[in-house]
Amino acid sequence: MKVETACRRLVEEFRSRATLRSGSLITTVFGDSIAPRGGKVWLGSLIAVMADFGISERLVRTSVFRLARDGWLRSEQIGRRSYYGLTDDGRERFDQATHRIYGAPTTDWDGQWCLLLLSGLDTAARERVRKECAWLGFGPMSANVLAHPAPNLADLDVTIQRLDVAGELVVLSGQTVRNEAGMRRLAHESWNLADLDLRYGEFVATFRPVMGALQKDSQLSDQTAFLARTLLIQEYRKTLLRDPMLPQELLPADWQGAAAYRLCRNLYRVLHSGADRYLSAAMQTADGPLPPPAPAFANRFGGLAQAGSENTTGRKVSNG
Repeated sequence: MKVETACRRLVEEFRSRATLRSGSLITTVFGDSIAPRGGKVWLGSLIAVMADFGISERLVRTSVFRLARDGWLRSEQIGRRSYYGLTDDGRERFDQATHRIYGAPTTDWDGQWCLLLLSGLDTAARERVRKECAWLGFGPMSANVLAHPAPNLADLDVTIQRLDVAGELVVLSGQTVRNEAGMRRLAHESWNLADLDLRYGEFVATFRPVMGALQKDSQLSDQTAFLARTLLIQEYRKTLLRDPMLPQELLPADWQGAAAYRLCRNLYRVLHSGADRYLSAAMQTADGPLPPPAPAFANRFGGLAQAGSENTTGRKVSNG
């Protein structure tokens, strides 16, 4: 199978779904493509790009309005054109998600757990903390205790400050000293690792044919590279952001998350440069094309420069 055909099948499958998650896909486009390149885009160019996914102009307008209403985006009118960019809170949340989506799985663990004690919070604050800290990978060990074995403490501090609970939320560090097998069972129950493993397996089954096609045929247009890269991150993040990123010691045998990470990393390294060329041509800001990606973009998945613009066979991807 030619790689162009394999990628187009991904798009066709997405477009055929009974319910198109337009807001979710636009969130992926902002996080993966627009945030590292200034974070602001002309609505008209976003509408044109989303049409290739089967998202209508009406759905795009409705989705960005909702994202703005929910505090992720802000709009700016210049002449007859509307531009949408990330709010400060929106950028903060995208940065936190970026650390998780494009970061490497946890390999080293000192056995310490970070514990959040919610008993000092009122009911509304407890629910906010549960929801926001779930995005950071914290799981419920009991009704009033959230836990994570290896959280990003900087992201946790930012979240605590944003939720304004620094004076009430107690953060502790602890270690399992008895019944480690029981602790592993509790971890599996707290995060439903069996369901996550199944979802990762489905992701691998969906995108492995694309990698296989790339190994035989590297003729891929920039537009298709963008479509494939976006759907790759869209499907990966849906499971990844549910994943607490537990250390290897706490994971089931043959954990599919490891294969999913390697596949996503390898495909992204091949697709990113063509996708960025397409973005430069298709997306507009008030000052012209999107600016180049920020330097930190090159650090995604352990370093995009490791693959350059070549696929796993060493052949260049076509500018198309």
